[in-house]
Amino acid sequence: MRVIVVGATGNVGTSVVSALEADPAVTSIVGVARRSPGRQPGRTEWRTADIATSDLTEIFSGAEAVVNLAWLFQPTHDPVVTWRTNVLGGMRVFRAAAQAGVPALVHASSVGAYSPGPDGEAVDESWPTHGWPRAAYSREKAYLERVLDLFEYEHPDIRVVRMRPGFIFKREAATQQRRLFAGPFLPQRLVRPGRVPFVPDIPGLRIQALHSDDAGQAYRLAVTRPVSGPFNLAAEPPVEPAKLAELLGARLVPVSPWVARTAVAAGWHLHLIPASPGLLEMALRMPVMDTTRARTELGWEPRRTALQAIRELIAGMGSAAGMDTPPLEPDAGARGRVRELSTGVGRRP
Repeated sequence: MRVIVVGATGNVGTSVVSALEADPAVTSIVGVARRSPGRQPGRTEWRTADIATSDLTEIFSGAEAVVNLAWLFQPTHDPVVTWRTNVLGGMRVFRAAAQAGVPALVHASSVGAYSPGPDGEAVDESWPTHGWPRAAYSREKAYLERVLDLFEYEHPDIRVVRMRPGFIFKREAATQQRRLFAGPFLPQRLVRPGRVPFVPDIPGLRIQALHSDDAGQAYRLAVTRPVSGPFNLAAEPPVEPAKLAELLGARLVPVSPWVARTAVAAGWHLHLIPASPGLLEMALRMPVMDTTRARTELGWEPRRTALQAIRELIAGMGSAAGMDTPPLEPDAGARGRVRELSTGVGRRP
C-alpha cells in the first residue's frame, strides 16, 4: 500500500509517519511538506510542496490513500492567509486526490469543527459541525466539513474518513505549541510543576486531549481498514482547570470567562500573544466528544491517558523540546525569541 501524508513534518504528521512505517501492510510512504525535515530516517520518501500552489496530482499518482494533515495556524491577525492555505489548499488536496484516482482520503478535522454542545452530555459524530464563527480555526475546519459533504456526493467511489480529535500533545511538539499559542514572552523553562504560580479556574473550560502517537495509530487504522465517515478521537478523562492545577502544583484562582477573554484579547491586539480571543471562546463552547465509534468500528484504543499526554507537554516545555523538522524545531533561546518578535507575533506564518 502506497500512502501519501500531506503535512508530514508537524506534531501529528511525524507520529502518523512513524505509525505507518511500523505497519507491514504499508509498503511505500511519501511525506509532503513545504519544507523537508533535516533528519530523514526510515523508508519515507519526501516531497516538497505547498498545498496552496503546487501540482499535487502528480505527487498523488499511484497512491492508495492520501492523509491530509496540512494546516496553517498563523497568522491569526490575517485570516485571509490561513483561509487561502487551509480551506482553498485543502480543497486542492481533495481535488487532486480525485484527479489522481486515489481510492481513500483521510482528512484531519477537529473537535473545533463542532457546534457548541450541551452541558453534561457527550456528543457523537452526528452532532452538527458548524463551528464557532468568531474563531478562524473553527470556521475553516467547519467549512471543510461542508466541502467534504459535497466531495463525497460527487465521488461515491472514494472512501472518505474524517478524523475529529481533541487537543493533541507530545513532548517533541512543546516548543511549536508555545510558539503558536503562547508566543515569545512565555518563560518556557519555567513551565514545570512547582514553578507555575496559579492556574485560572474558568467556568466551562474543559478539554479533551490525546497523545500524538495515539493519534498516529488512529490515522494508521483509518488508512489500512475499510472504514469511512467521521471518528471522534480523545483519551480519558476530560481535563478541567482543577486537574491542570494539580499537575502543575499550582493554586487554582477563579477567573470569569469575561475577564479571561478580555485578557487574551488585550494580549492579542497588542501582539504579545498569537492566540486570538476567538480560540478561547471556542474552547469554552466545544462539546465533550463520545469516542465509542472510534473504539468499536475503527478498533482504536489510546495507550496514554489525557493526563499523560499533558504531562508530556509540560515536560517538553520545561526542556524546550523539539524535533529536527521545521515546524517542531527546538527552542532557539533568546535569538529565537527575538526572531519571533521581529516577524510579528500572530502576524506572519
